[in-house]
Amino acid sequence: MQDDFYIEDMALWGSQLFISHYPAHDNHAQALIAALYQLKEQQVNDVDSDVAVFAKHALFESELNLLTQPLAPLLALKAHVEDLVGTVAHAVNEPFWPEGAQVQVDIVESWYHITQNGGYHDTHSHPNCSWCGIYYLQEGESSIEGRNGVNRFYDPRHGADQYQDAGTAYLSADGFMDFSPFAGQIIIFPSYLKHAAMPYFGDTDRIVIAFNCQVKATS
Repeated sequence: MQDDFYIEDMALWGSQLFISHYPAHDNHAQALIAALYQLKEQQVNDVDSDVAVFAKHALFESELNLLTQPLAPLLALKAHVEDLVGTVAHAVNEPFWPEGAQVQVDIVESWYHITQNGGYHDTHSHPNCSWCGIYYLQEGESSIEGRNGVNRFYDPRHGADQYQDAGTAYLSADGFMDFSPFAGQIIIFPSYLKHAAMPYFGDTDRIVIAFNCQVKATS
């Protein structure tokens, strides 16, 4: 007869991503796109941030202060991002924060990508922040079917796919997950997740606004 025994379930090292939709997208999208093209015309270099220049091809990137620009649609987006990231941070950290803690979100970096035919951004992660996000302003001709212009997130569990049998089915260890751009969608993800913008092919520009956030909790 088999003895009874006790098993405790501990779910360790999960990575959470959050998908939302910008409520003001339909009202503000065209004004935002026009503003970004106006800023693009003022750029000195294709990659004005001067960050990882050789990891980017056939795209335009602004300096890293986009959401500080005094343009009403950008300021409205900034306020929404702060609320959204604050909600996410509170949801995942509430058990670890002081009771009744108040959230303060600082967008420490923000920029746009205007990606043209053949453009891409190699694999990278974002330092000096806790949460990051991508707002899809215009998806162009991106498609999940052809992996055209998708954002690819890589499994942070190094070696999770080194051996696969029936006992590892729960890992879903494909090594990556692809997200197809959809206009108005916002993805929030932890800064340590490596990701890439896969090559994009299309006649219409693929346009995103990205941001890095630091979070403070005060009692």
